[in-house]
Amino acid sequence: MDFMIVQMILSVLIFFVMFFGIAFLINMLLRMTWFMAMLYPIVVVLIIDEVAFFDYFTKPGMAFSALGDKIVSLHAADIIVLSSGLVGAIVAGFVMKFLRKSGYQMF
Repeated sequence: MDFMIVQMILSVLIFFVMFFGIAFLINMLLRMTWFMAMLYPIVVVLIIDEVAFFDYFTKPGMAFSALGDKIVSLHAADIIVLSSGLVGAIVAGFVMKFLRKSGYQMF
């Protein structure tokens, strides 16, 4: 049980840092502050789904039904880890806004 808590804490930290970094880099390159925060739900769908990407266009009824079932069956730990990635992307947006307000024009 203790090992699972450590694994959970590390997963939350890794997802936060990973998506903070990705969002920070995308914000620097594209100068779109909230782009990654808006794109994150699509990334989550790609992480949790078991359906091919093109099935959402070719067989939408089956694909979205399977996605709904998968979302409902997520455990609390999965939701916490995936939410930490969203928090990382949002924090990166606030950091970019702060840096721009502080005069860093390259951001």
